[in-house]
Amino acid sequence: MRVLVVYCHPCQESFSAAVCAQVVDTLEQGGNEVRVLDLYAMGFNPAMSADERRGYHDAASNQTPVAEHLEHLAWCDKLLFVYPTWWFGLPAMLKGWLDRVWVPHVTFEMPTERAPMKPKMLHIQKVGVVTTCGASWLVSKLMGEPGRKTILRGIRALCAPNCRSLYLAHYKMDSSTPESRSDYLQKIQKKLAGF
Repeated sequence: MRVLVVYCHPCQESFSAAVCAQVVDTLEQGGNEVRVLDLYAMGFNPAMSADERRGYHDAASNQTPVAEHLEHLAWCDKLLFVYPTWWFGLPAMLKGWLDRVWVPHVTFEMPTERAPMKPKMLHIQKVGVVTTCGASWLVSKLMGEPGRKTILRGIRALCAPNCRSLYLAHYKMDSSTPESRSDYLQKIQKKLAGF
């Protein structure tokens, strides 16, 4: 299986970096082919330019600025996001990646008066999130977990109709301990063994 890991954290020494390393190692040990898009290391620009926005609905031009990323999406059959949850949502870099890369005519067809939006990433069979949250599970739930919903509802809706999902979070990251972080890495290894 081909897994695209979209990783988003600015610091190489972060726990998120250790999480990403565990994710990649576990996936590769499971016999998967893995590609990692490290958005910060790539210097990805999350800001959509005015020209890019003007051409957003034009199939002839909207792919050009993000062609490399679209090629990676076309390659994979599983998609896994690794990032820290900040302010209950996605880091700005990752949100910008979704805004710029998931363009119409490639990832979905725009809805019309006669037809609803049509998903076009039907080759993607699984979508997952591996994240850390500063807040507790309860507070995260009370706030509605917008980051989780963006990916596991919004992005997943553009994938295969029977697309399966996975969500792994280390809650209370701000007060975590070496033991809680080690337990989380082991949980990742166990849960991703069959991803």
